[in-house]
Amino acid sequence: MRYKIRFSFDGSNFCGWQAQTNATSVQECLQKSLSTLLNERISIVGAGRTDSKVNAVNYIAHFDYIGEADLVTEAFRYKINAITPLSIEVHEVSAVPEDFHARYDASKREYAYFLHRRKDPFMNSYSYLYTYSLDIELMNEAAANLVGTHDFSCFEKTGGSNKTSICSVSKAIWKPFVPSHVSLLGYEASPQDYLMFRISADRFLRNMVRAVVGSLLEVGRGKRSPEWIASLIESGSRSDAGESVPGNALFLFDVEYPDAESQK
Repeated sequence: MRYKIRFSFDGSNFCGWQAQTNATSVQECLQKSLSTLLNERISIVGAGRTDSKVNAVNYIAHFDYIGEADLVTEAFRYKINAITPLSIEVHEVSAVPEDFHARYDASKREYAYFLHRRKDPFMNSYSYLYTYSLDIELMNEAAANLVGTHDFSCFEKTGGSNKTSICSVSKAIWKPFVPSHVSLLGYEASPQDYLMFRISADRFLRNMVRAVVGSLLEVGRGKRSPEWIASLIESGSRSDAGESVPGNALFLFDVEYPDAESQK
């Protein structure tokens, strides 16, 4: 029987989602925990790979289990959470049709990238300290060039094995936000000190979001014009685009499927 598992993870101590021979991955940890608990070798398939240190909220994966134990219970969720690392929390396990595929059936994925523009000891773990002056309007003007169906190979890490670099981006926007410690605890800060970039697409290439953010920051600093993003997409290579920003400030936070508004 096939099961869907919904969970969140802190990517700080992981090399990313996908299992690797020389580093610890989220996929490996979950497979080991499920195999131990079910006394059966379990292989788990995720909605997509994430880079090293990248986090996820409500990530979706699936696995097959031929045993008779009832996995769709609060007791099973409690047991799996008891043996997984503290950096992984399973929210739900549910039965799905045998042809459900967490990766190939996903119709949209959405990421958020967090930026703080002044020193803040409470943001460093999950946000990127970037103290340069930024023009958010120019960054959003540049980000608008990302929307649509394009070949995004200029933002793709070299050496990838994708058959195509074409993605359809439906949203790309920068917005200021107020962190909870600022609003709840009265920490001295201005809302303009914190920025969040949100981008949605049917699929993403390896390292794509981090390269996009790094390129948009060059526009925000005035080093490039907004039209530069369009020219990169049209004829640029990865070496022409901006540097990739750190992975710890990136969150995959929504995966959607055609038969449901959201998997949250």
